[in-house]
Amino acid sequence: MTWSILARDPGTGELGVAVATRFFAVGALCPRVEGQVAALATQALVNPMLGILGMERLRAGHPPGAVLDALIEADAGRASRQFHILGHSGQIAAHTGEDCVPWCGAVRGENVSVAGNMLAGPEVVRATRDAFLTTPHLPMAERLIAALEAGEAAGGDARGRQAAALMVASRDPYTDLDLRVDDHADPLAELRRLLGVARERYVHFRRFLAGTDHPGVFDRAVINAAMPG
Repeated sequence: MTWSILARDPGTGELGVAVATRFFAVGALCPRVEGQVAALATQALVNPMLGILGMERLRAGHPPGAVLDALIEADAGRASRQFHILGHSGQIAAHTGEDCVPWCGAVRGENVSVAGNMLAGPEVVRATRDAFLTTPHLPMAERLIAALEAGEAAGGDARGRQAAALMVASRDPYTDLDLRVDDHADPLAELRRLLGVARERYVHFRRFLAGTDHPGVFDRAVINAAMPG
């Protein structure tokens, strides 16, 4: 009932994840991303602990393949899970359990992984991947939305539309951008609208926040001067 894309921009160091589904509040359970660590998504009969435990191990330096294998092996519901990981260096690991609802499966390309279940067909994940790969001129968030829109045009979730989410991170443990559409008749259109709202002021303000290796900017005059009119 869900398909997701994980992506990496080797030029900027950004990692991103985006997801769309006919399921309420998918952004609360499925996607996770952490700057300089990884992006991942856990879906199908979702096990949120895969994301939590997976990110802990990835943060500690374990490779995506080893993390996925260990967590899936320990999960009694593995046959009903779908889980994929994209590491900060571009490594990809993916699992689709044999009991996931068809169509289900995953595809990958350089710096991109797409996985889905309960989809209209394999063309959904292929169109999502290909759209990302053919838009290198766009910013990460824009590329992710365009990729999901291509997947939607190819049939998307076989049950319809309801929710979508988008997360992008670069150098910090918390996100540069985190957008969620929990319940909407056209969630991708709403996600694109929210991205436009974020660009008005939020993305500018975000640049001044503290991180693990810097104290941030706390001179209000400097911050205010950088805000769009």
